Amino acid sequence: MAEDDSLKNKTVSGMGWSALENVTRLGVTFVVSIILARLLSPEEYGMIGILTIFISIFNAIVDSGFTNALIRKQNATDTDYSTVFYTNFVLSVMLAAVLFFCAKSISVFFERPELELLTKVMSSVVIINALSIVQRVRTTKAINFKTQTKITFISSIGSGVIGITMAYMGYGVWSLVGQQISNQLLTTLFFWVYNKWVPKFIFSWASFKEMWSFGSKLLVSSLIATAWNEIYQVVIGKCYSPATLGLYTRAKQFADLCSSNLTTVVQRVSYPVLSSIQDDRARLKGAYQRVIKTTMLLTFVLMLGMSSCAESIIFILLGEQWLECVPMLQIICIYGMLYPLHALNLNMLEVQGRSDLFLKLEIIKKIIAVGPLLLGIFVDINWMLWGSVVTGLFAYYLNAYYSGPFLNYSIKEQVKDILPSFGVSVAMAVPIYVMSFIPLNSFILLPLQIVAGASITISICEATKLPEYIELKGIAMPIINKVIRRK
Repeated sequence: MAEDDSLKNKTVSGMGWSALENVTRLGVTFVVSIILARLLSPEEYGMIGILTIFISIFNAIVDSGFTNALIRKQNATDTDYSTVFYTNFVLSVMLAAVLFFCAKSISVFFERPELELLTKVMSSVVIINALSIVQRVRTTKAINFKTQTKITFISSIGSGVIGITMAYMGYGVWSLVGQQISNQLLTTLFFWVYNKWVPKFIFSWASFKEMWSFGSKLLVSSLIATAWNEIYQVVIGKCYSPATLGLYTRAKQFADLCSSNLTTVVQRVSYPVLSSIQDDRARLKGAYQRVIKTTMLLTFVLMLGMSSCAESIIFILLGEQWLECVPMLQIICIYGMLYPLHALNLNMLEVQGRSDLFLKLEIIKKIIAVGPLLLGIFVDINWMLWGSVVTGLFAYYLNAYYSGPFLNYSIKEQVKDILPSFGVSVAMAVPIYVMSFIPLNSFILLPLQIVAGASITISICEATKLPEYIELKGIAMPIINKVIRRK
């Protein structure tokens, strides 16, 4: 019991700081992006969206699955950290060179001459990011998200000021480049300042082979997942206009505020914590169930709520010129509800060391996902997004079906655990969506929708005594009371 309490306290503390770090980063980034969206056009955002395709894939290769291998390894040494550091750095230099020299080909493929210079400059991000990977792993492994919160706050503020200043001075798309590069530079710099860890002049082939045997499968899985996520942008960027790609990336960014980033918070804390009890199946299953139930309550409420209020949100925050992205945002929110379930089930395979099964599932799911891409190429972008919702449901079934046996946690039991949260969220979302037809100014309507949504959700949860709500309330209330007492 003492061990469970200690684990819970450690998890709650880590989750709190991880959440604060994400809220800080997202809060500042969100405000900055709103200002920039009013100064820049969808087309300029689309240009950066094209570059993000390559940066994301190359960053996945640089990581090579070593991040998770280090976190999972319970007694990682300086030799392990140094080996990974030098591997990351060498890979990043090679890949940055590839991106630099392929800049001309990229601009020709997308028929945008200005992409050549943009690509050459943005290639530096790959190297800068590589220098921070091991430093970030060390703080994550120690569940030291307090330090990450400080770094994120400084970097987000600094890069935000640079991006907005450049936009006001008329630098256009280059203001987004300046923001991204400065953010990565500041993040890397402060990780080195706060961590006070320096790699030793050691490279161990034994350590490399050990972590590569686990990480290589995750690398291939990550490449498949990342490339597939980015291929949607390739299809939109090639088959449609840069403005359409800009609308899509903005809609996805809004949806990711809740879905992907909430999952990131949970994963970053739960992975090292669950890895530490990987040999105790009973404790592992109990902890895993609590993570899924509480995470999905938050996810369902936030994603369905955002989908219901999408038009008011976009009009108020971005302006009328971005309203075309509303239907995209609504569909992506529905798809995004499933993201935490995908990630947490795959997380369990990693905890159990089954990176081979992880890889097989990724291959199967991506073959199935060819369908939505074909819809995007030959029919319409919204049909592509709806197709992703359908394939996402099937992908969840596969993830839960194969991760379940390790903990005796079947997909039927898992669905049973999350259905109450889904029911609460639907009961909240329907009346909020109906409210969007009331002929009110969006600046009045959106606050009313938010208040109504929160009131409906809390009322239902209090009346039904929903266990995951009670657990979240038990975590949040002491923190809120502590803040109140301090004030």
